[in-house]
Amino acid sequence: MHYIFDFSWIWDYGPVILKGLFVTVELTLVGAVAGVSLGILCAWIRTLGPEMLRPPVAAYVELIRNTPFMIQLFFIFFGLPSVGVQLSELQAANLAMIINLGAYSCEIIRAGIEATPKGQFEAGAALALRPLQTFRLVILVPALQRIWPALSSQIVIVMLGSAVVSQIAAEDVTFAANFIQSRTFRAFEAYMLSTAIYLLFAIALRQLLNQLGRWIFPKVAAR
Repeated sequence: MHYIFDFSWIWDYGPVILKGLFVTVELTLVGAVAGVSLGILCAWIRTLGPEMLRPPVAAYVELIRNTPFMIQLFFIFFGLPSVGVQLSELQAANLAMIINLGAYSCEIIRAGIEATPKGQFEAGAALALRPLQTFRLVILVPALQRIWPALSSQIVIVMLGSAVVSQIAAEDVTFAANFIQSRTFRAFEAYMLSTAIYLLFAIALRQLLNQLGRWIFPKVAAR
């Protein structure tokens, strides 16, 4: 028996696919910007910040890095309403991705900070800069330059992990594929299409991040 491929439904479900792609792009953009910002803050606390804040930040990082992303997502979407915090599907997905990327990027950025020569810290002190000013003006950019390839890879990984947000009915690419196969019964074609979309998006995102790295950090080597 030969399987006959049928993609004739694509035009009928084009709006569903485009909406799913738009949601995935939005989740990635918001998650990347806010997640990396959170990671920078946590990395500063863990390396140069107040001693009293280091244990809770370390606990947050360990908790997130050692639990499944889906459990984190379910806790936010299904668990928080029990204590009065109501979030839409998209809000919950965004928050989960920010929290998840924040923990992973914290450790990546912390590695870059700890690899910074002590002379740069001393240079900041010699210029009478405050510790936070030294971090922002002297330490942060070289640290990010060192770990940019690893950070870029983590952003792509989090984007691919966003596929599970369809479990809370966030209308991303995977949600679109599930919806299409439930209406057309063409599961093979629907998931083949979603696979192609994620593959192309991951390649494009990696290239975009590489170009961004070359623009922000001219000496960053292409990966």
